[in-house]
Amino acid sequence: MTLDTGMENEFTRAEISAMRRSYSQMGLESLPADPLAAFAQWLREASANPMIVEANAMVLSTVDHAGELSSRTVLLKDVSHHGFTFFTSYSSRKGKAIHSQPRVTLLFPWYAMERQVIINGDAQQIPRSESEEYFATRPWESQIGAWASRQSAPLASREELEERWKSAAEKWPEGTTVPTPPEWGGYRVFPTSIEFWQGRYSRLHDRLRYERSITDGAEELKWEITRYYP
Repeated sequence: MTLDTGMENEFTRAEISAMRRSYSQMGLESLPADPLAAFAQWLREASANPMIVEANAMVLSTVDHAGELSSRTVLLKDVSHHGFTFFTSYSSRKGKAIHSQPRVTLLFPWYAMERQVIINGDAQQIPRSESEEYFATRPWESQIGAWASRQSAPLASREELEERWKSAAEKWPEGTTVPTPPEWGGYRVFPTSIEFWQGRYSRLHDRLRYERSITDGAEELKWEITRYYP
């Protein structure tokens, strides 16, 4: 594969530094005391906004055993007081990183609404039964794709991937039951902090962070809310 190294369309520093916009007057004067309720409210508003493509898309950042950071976009598939759930290959780069270091960050960048949510927490594999239950609801093409892709492994050519997909499709024709791959399943991120950011005028943005606290041996989840400078 060859790459075009031409710089004909290179931006100048002045052009990039001039990329700015003014934010609205909308602020975070109040949010529900429960950050999961606040998140559900924002997610619903984002999903209803025609300017936002895939409101449940989130940037997952991990660090592996060697300290290497990596980020990628995944799709949120469930949210509850148990945490934020997504699905992937356990043998992928993200899966291996989570296995060695379960601490992760999730970022929802809802630019069209001048909002973002940042979640810090610990990721754990969900029960196998839950992964199989969700896998059964996926479109047939996506199920076959999970078998075809050796996620994060080197790929010699596009043709190799297409051939693997064709082979899996012949093994499990459309309309048949496709089993869940053994290396595929879900992770649930149990949040320790959830920060809501709202763009404001003059770069005086609003930042409210909910931080989890369990005091006096209580098992009930409690949240401390702090407003931060932008």
